[in-house]
Amino acid sequence: MATLFISDLHLTEQRPAVTRLFLDFLATDAAGAEALYILGDLFEYWIGDEAASLPSVQPIMQALRSLVDSGVPVYVIHGNRDLLLGKGFEQASHCQLLDDPTVIDLYGEPTLISHGDYLCTDDEEYQKFRVMVRDPDFQARFLARDIEEREAIIQTYREISMANSLEKSMEIMDVNSDAVAEQMQAHDVQRMIHGHTHRPDIHQLTINGKPAQRIVLGDWYDQGSVLRCDAEGCLLHGIPIKSSH
Repeated sequence: MATLFISDLHLTEQRPAVTRLFLDFLATDAAGAEALYILGDLFEYWIGDEAASLPSVQPIMQALRSLVDSGVPVYVIHGNRDLLLGKGFEQASHCQLLDDPTVIDLYGEPTLISHGDYLCTDDEEYQKFRVMVRDPDFQARFLARDIEEREAIIQTYREISMANSLEKSMEIMDVNSDAVAEQMQAHDVQRMIHGHTHRPDIHQLTINGKPAQRIVLGDWYDQGSVLRCDAEGCLLHGIPIKSSH
């Protein structure tokens, strides 16, 4: 048996093939796992926990609930797109939300898991935005608005984010190597797993004079991306998206 890690699915009604792939993954690969960790951006956006009852989201909640109820725990870390996942999501999905970052024991190896956006310290503009939207008062004011207002605000933020991304270099939007080293040293780990950058790879590092790993999860745009870890180590692999025809 193995522990599985995924991130950056960005599930949305606009990409039904990816939702079908995820539901199939939950019913097959994940059903035989020891645990499943979703490290952020499960959804393209999350207006608040009212979204759990939307017709397009209910099958996802049901599939997650069925997996957890079958004995496979599912742990979720907030991403920058779904940072408003809350108690209502936990109740609807039976998943458990974790702090970002969190240290887990992965087959005897302390491992730091995170969405990863807090490591992109070169993008100072984004980091300021990240602090703002994670402020509890900001979130409370946002959730006090009606759903239509929230959707309009989110759409505006998405358009601004897309425009800004086109102007920024790939290096600025990637993780900062010093931030990675600082976090791994602060948490006393030799392995880190994160998403956010959509650049799947297993990087070999040296932390505290010892070999270390930074594993980056892939997105679910052109294919599914899964990290499979067991006592022997970790392996990234893709899952092809099946045609609906």
